[in-house]
Amino acid sequence: MRIVFVGRDGTAEAEGRPGERLLDTAQRAGQPLEGTCGGDMACATCHLILSPEDFARVPPAAAEEEDLLDLVPGTVRTSRLACQIVLTEALDGLTARVP
Repeated sequence: MRIVFVGRDGTAEAEGRPGERLLDTAQRAGQPLEGTCGGDMACATCHLILSPEDFARVPPAAAEEEDLLDLVPGTVRTSRLACQIVLTEALDGLTARVP
């Protein structure tokens, strides 16, 4: 499935695999998302911003993710942690901005 990352250096497309975390796709594609905690929701170094259309397509964030995002500077309504989004075929074409 196609995932589009928008960063300071432009736009890059990556091939995501159903069942993998968006963080893994981003890292494999060379995006600057650290994921320091390994996906344990302890660091927020995988913060990204989904397009409004795509935000509506992903399952809602758990309370723990929302609490962690409250501590991250520059978050917006469509901010998510890439480690908490598991890719499915329904997310083909997802667009995410790397802040």
